[in-house]
Amino acid sequence: MLKKFSKKVTAGITAAALGLSLTFYAPATAEAGPDWVGVLGTAISASQAYSQMNQQFKALNDTEEGREQLYQQYREKEGVCTDYAINARMDRIMENLTNAVAQVDPSIHEKPYKYFVSNNKELNAFCSLGHVMVVNLGAFNYLSTDDEIAAIVGHEMGHGQKNHVVKGNKSALNKAVIAQIGSAALNTNAITSALISVTANNSIQHGNKKLETEADNLAWEYMLNTDYNLGATAAVMQRLSELYGGKERNKFEAILNPSNHPNTDKRRDNYVKKLYEYSGKHATAKDGVVTINGKTFTTVAAANSMSSPERSYFVLGNLAKAYHNGKNSATATVYNGTVYLDDQPIMTPAAGDEDAYTLAERLNEIK
Repeated sequence: MLKKFSKKVTAGITAAALGLSLTFYAPATAEAGPDWVGVLGTAISASQAYSQMNQQFKALNDTEEGREQLYQQYREKEGVCTDYAINARMDRIMENLTNAVAQVDPSIHEKPYKYFVSNNKELNAFCSLGHVMVVNLGAFNYLSTDDEIAAIVGHEMGHGQKNHVVKGNKSALNKAVIAQIGSAALNTNAITSALISVTANNSIQHGNKKLETEADNLAWEYMLNTDYNLGATAAVMQRLSELYGGKERNKFEAILNPSNHPNTDKRRDNYVKKLYEYSGKHATAKDGVVTINGKTFTTVAAANSMSSPERSYFVLGNLAKAYHNGKNSATATVYNGTVYLDDQPIMTPAAGDEDAYTLAERLNEIK
């Protein structure tokens, strides 16, 4: 009885260590039984590896030395953009958002972000362990406004503030540790390298749809405490949808190319709903058409490298702020070619748009 119990405990330890579900079968003969010494050795190795992994995990995530190590290794891995103007923009965005996050979550001051702009030309950004933030040069190349970049960075700071990298990477890290066991590479440097590799890949891919939605909602809360155009939250999702597609993929595509993000169109529409509610349910936009109180204000033209829908969300952002702050009681005016409600700019017409005076007159009629 004691022998059977010992076997079950040993197997249970192994199952817990490897994350596997085991079914127990009594061996037919003693000779046919498993090598429990070997199994116990594997369990101990797994336990040692997990212990080392957790220690390194905490070191990289919670200590200044570990955070700096991670920061330097990312700089070496990703390459560092040396463009002065780009880095100055990044510094301003991080300063503005850090102040904004602090109004919602003061703990940001306990672990300020280490960040840099990488040479990667893809439109992407990620936040890894230890509040290490990497924004690709591609974000600055594809997005023409700091408002949209701030929306992306705010999303990544949402991941950082809620420790999503830790929550979202446990499964991948477990697999990496098992791989280390298989190669007998259980030293600290090997485990650290595995952690950095896995967190890099999974930070870019992110954790899961629930965490992504939470980060989107936090980005909205942070943007509320800045002077950035709130419409940038929807605009950047529109840009991503146009670049990479935003519809739900069929099951076959999902199997071939799995994604942990909610589809981009839904993320955009989530922000459009927030903008509508922020405006007191007065203003919204769809397919480039901006409406106020259920009446068409204008169809926004494509301009400044933006499509009609993307640009319309900036107009919506201005309207939402005007209504939220009670500026709609003022008469719409035109100054230097821009339509205003009080001191709130609403829209600067571009080629293909109706002229500013026509827009101001219509705004006064329907607001």
